[in-house]
Amino acid sequence: MSVQPPVPGLSLPRLAPRLPSAHKGDYGRALLIGGSRGMGGAIALAGKATLRGGAGLVTLAVPDVCLETIAGFEPCYMTMPLHSDGEGRIAATNLDQLVPLAGRATCVACGPGLGRSPELVSFVDELYQTLQNPMVVDADALNALAARRDGVASPGGERVLTPHLGEFRRLQEQADLKSLTGEEAAEKLALRHHIVLVLKGPQTLITDGRRSVRNTTGNPGMATAGSGDVLTGVITALISQGLSGWDAARLGVHVHGRAGDLAAQQLGQVSLIASDLLDFLAPAFGELEES
Repeated sequence: MSVQPPVPGLSLPRLAPRLPSAHKGDYGRALLIGGSRGMGGAIALAGKATLRGGAGLVTLAVPDVCLETIAGFEPCYMTMPLHSDGEGRIAATNLDQLVPLAGRATCVACGPGLGRSPELVSFVDELYQTLQNPMVVDADALNALAARRDGVASPGGERVLTPHLGEFRRLQEQADLKSLTGEEAAEKLALRHHIVLVLKGPQTLITDGRRSVRNTTGNPGMATAGSGDVLTGVITALISQGLSGWDAARLGVHVHGRAGDLAAQQLGQVSLIASDLLDFLAPAFGELEES
């Protein structure tokens, strides 16, 4: 299989060139919240993708019972232990400790490997509504929002939500948008609550309700566990470097899909796994720089 480099659209966002005098603080402080016993790999993938996406400083806030495992995946991100419940998930009692840390972050991501519990519904809801920082919401954090009627209402700041179709259907149902198609519902929900929605799938839809675009990169080999966690990290990294949620979503989805195309060219679609995407983010970004 031969994959030809895409011709970048004129409207595709770009990161500013890095200055010779730059230091790590210039490229943002990303905080990722997630992980649980048995699902530490999800937040680790997201953290590594945030680094590969160019964020200057990356911290993973994870349950204390699996911190050492998650820290062992990658030496370049930092880890912060959070109190865990009896099932190895983040306990809701961490909010007082976590909110000040999140407030100092350039961008916060929540959801990969988080798990589900009634306490986590309240935990995610509090972060979603009170944090003024940009926030990327994925995976079980989306399920937590869907557990409450109008759960995506009243965001405290800029929000990018990255559901796959199943997660979006739950959000669609609680927002009383069941009568609309997925695309129509996504646009209406995004416009109603001033959020950016990334509806993942073939030709992923990115919309803020006023503008909508379809992504053209990616392939079926990316339909594998952890691929969405990598996308969360890339978008988080781009926001950390100064892009708006809308621009970070568009560029992040493009680069993520392009990394998947390059990986499939080398490895084939059948054997492609999410961690392979990390190795091909650099050449995907490199193509943009060359163009």
